Amino acid sequence: MNKQYAAMLTLLVSAALAGCGSEGGGAPEGATTGSAASEKTYVFGVLAKAQWNPVFKAARAGAEQAAADIEAQNPGVTVDIDWRAPSEDDAQKQVEFVELLTSQGVDGIAISVSDATLLNGPLQTAVGSDVPVVTYDSDAPASGRFAYYGMDDAAAGTKVMEELAGQMGGEGIVAVLSGNPNSANLAARVEGVLEQAANYDGIEIRGVYNEPTEKAAEMAAKMQQVQASEPDITGWALVGGWPLYTENSLDGIYSNAKVVSIDALPLPLEYVRQGQAQVLIGQPYFGWGYESVMMLFEFAHNGQEPEQVLNYADFDVVTAENVEEFAGRWDEWLEGVAGGN
Repeated sequence: MNKQYAAMLTLLVSAALAGCGSEGGGAPEGATTGSAASEKTYVFGVLAKAQWNPVFKAARAGAEQAAADIEAQNPGVTVDIDWRAPSEDDAQKQVEFVELLTSQGVDGIAISVSDATLLNGPLQTAVGSDVPVVTYDSDAPASGRFAYYGMDDAAAGTKVMEELAGQMGGEGIVAVLSGNPNSANLAARVEGVLEQAANYDGIEIRGVYNEPTEKAAEMAAKMQQVQASEPDITGWALVGGWPLYTENSLDGIYSNAKVVSIDALPLPLEYVRQGQAQVLIGQPYFGWGYESVMMLFEFAHNGQEPEQVLNYADFDVVTAENVEEFAGRWDEWLEGVAGGN
């Protein structure tokens, strides 16, 4: 009888232990996988810089596709994407989103950081509250995030200048257009442009022109203003495609200067078709959302981090020769989220 009792007690204790698991937002101590996993719902907050910016619509599509793929590959698992973006680039609004998601105990946060100086503290608090953080597009290395996904911004800036110098025949006067000077990713791109420009004896950098609002119309107006006051400018290095998000922004510019820009979005592609912009450097827009959610899931569900903290994706070089191929990707990325907020 004692042996039978002991055996029964052992089974009961084992069953009780098997039923215990981590319900917090961080990595579980004894994560289960495969068919043995019980039903579980994960909520991942995905934060963008600005609702209006088309690049983040592709990121949202990627996040939602990742959720669908995770559910298909893991029976019993549900993934909800809590998508949040201020109407315009607003770091303080991102702070509020992070604080809210942290208080709700979500299972992870993916964020394109508008201003690391403002976001480091709230993100550190999130991590300290067992809410793991991944950054994408724009990093915050001191935030406590366990991974970053995006392109190597300095390398992308280098590529912009390399392509522009090729279009200019290695000589001429270049203006650099950037946005918010507090954005780490933009600063890295500008640095890449300037360092590469120093390799060409015939290239002169006239200046770096910032427009912190990053609104398409205002960025276009900045270019027009600079070109009018500096008519000898023969090349523009755009570390973001903002002015190309609106029509006719290169009037009075494209006839005098070559234009190479980061961001191969639908409207910028039209400028390539028309010959007004020569080269676009495309970012992993869809992957921002897709890979970030995948990394959060692996961390929350299986306790696994990527092999490296910095996960760089290749960037695309779009010219008149392959512009139609790249346009087809946008049709797929934006299907179903074209009107999403």
